[in-house]
Amino acid sequence: MHTLIQGFREAIKLLISLDPELLQIISVSFRVTGTALFVSVLIGVPLGTVLGLVDFPGKKIITALLYTGMGLPPVVVGLFVFIMFSASGPFGSLGWLFTTRSIVVAQTILALPLVTSFVMTSVLSIDIALIRQMKSLGTSRKQLLWTVIKEARLGAVVAMAAGYGAVISEVGAVMLVGGNIAGKTRVLTTAIMLETRQGRFGFALALGIILLLIAFITNMIMMKFQHREIK
Repeated sequence: MHTLIQGFREAIKLLISLDPELLQIISVSFRVTGTALFVSVLIGVPLGTVLGLVDFPGKKIITALLYTGMGLPPVVVGLFVFIMFSASGPFGSLGWLFTTRSIVVAQTILALPLVTSFVMTSVLSIDIALIRQMKSLGTSRKQLLWTVIKEARLGAVVAMAAGYGAVISEVGAVMLVGGNIAGKTRVLTTAIMLETRQGRFGFALALGIILLLIAFITNMIMMKFQHREIK
């Protein structure tokens, strides 16, 4: 109990003093997860919208793969990305292994199925009569797509929150492909694991508080948006 109290005191001091090492880890985490989420949304929102609107051969297989992707073990994703970017892998010449770029790739693979599936489900919940009415009025495909995205915006927000939650809290894949290198690829989750093993509980708790705060803020934004939609 004494160790826990002492750790919390040290954590608060580190947060108040804006410890440079702490800030550096937070900065890398935001940069990596933000990029992964951006790529996931850039691909997942249009893809999920199309899957929700259009019927085509192979759609059931793609949907099944998406749902399977939602439960992918992060460490398996990390292993796959590691092999792909290793020296003997097909993309080894890029030199991305043990860099933030490989982490972004792994986190994008983890977040993309979540974002796409949530958006697709949200689009499928839109009243089909609205879509038929728009088509009968001669609405262009671009206008129809934009209207559907607007109608499904709550699902898109939930998708982004779910995707961000998945990547910000992930540790296995990041450790494998990033290597947890200080000042380069060390993020919140991998730093917490390392600092705990080294007995630096205060520093680990400070990182944990930041991680919980990020999760809380993300959920608050999602709930606020949902509350507006209900009104």
